[in-house]
Amino acid sequence: MSGSTPGALPQNYWQVEQDRARLIEGGVIEEALLDIYVNGQELATLMCSPLDQEALALGFLYTEGVIDALDEVALVQANTPRTVVDVLLTRNDFEPPRRMVLTSGCGGGVTMQHITESYPPLCSDFRTGPGIIQQRMRDLQGAARLYNAVRGVHTAVLADEEKLLLGAEDVGRHNAVDKIAGLALQGGIATRDRLLLSSGRISSEMLSKARRMEIPLVASRTAPTSTAIRLAEAWQLCIVGYVRRGGLRAYTHPWRLGLGEAAHTG
Repeated sequence: MSGSTPGALPQNYWQVEQDRARLIEGGVIEEALLDIYVNGQELATLMCSPLDQEALALGFLYTEGVIDALDEVALVQANTPRTVVDVLLTRNDFEPPRRMVLTSGCGGGVTMQHITESYPPLCSDFRTGPGIIQQRMRDLQGAARLYNAVRGVHTAVLADEEKLLLGAEDVGRHNAVDKIAGLALQGGIATRDRLLLSSGRISSEMLSKARRMEIPLVASRTAPTSTAIRLAEAWQLCIVGYVRRGGLRAYTHPWRLGLGEAAHTG
């Protein structure tokens, strides 16, 4: 692999095409364990890409409802080998959950939320158009630095109708979304009424993270799960799948894309 790409490791492999084989000096995505401690207590161990670990920890705490704002955090610091992130809160009432839930996310997603727990419907009149979603998905593909270098990684971006605002990559699509949440907290970037785009399947966990960030539209190059669709219907979120150059699929609340206007009652 020419040069050094953070988040990737050199790996030679044999490329076989029809009746020809050649040795390639390539690379593979790096995967590592990350332990998150809050006020000295172990909260979770995540399998992730070793990039933006502090943002991942902050985003995880935010999307799981441990914190509501960055001013609740007194310190966030990774150790020297970047295998542990310590978070100190400005309060002493944190208690780790008795039970964590393994999710369908790549790399073994973890959530503190029960699937039956629900948010109220998102009160937002946000609307955009299919062409905007396709443009931002093209931007996502251009921002997928690690994917373009070695493949094997998911990308998530936060965008408005004009441009990309934040991007993150990780072996787990849920981790990439948490990194977006954490980077937004660190940068003071509002997530409400923005667009969340992902390269991976839209799961119930990802939908819950989007609702926590008050994002009314989630788009992907692939498909949503049935539970994600059910939650999106209840929370008034628009799920868009299979975004391609030639089209897309709007699964829920299509009025946010100017489709099926008669079905929206406000």
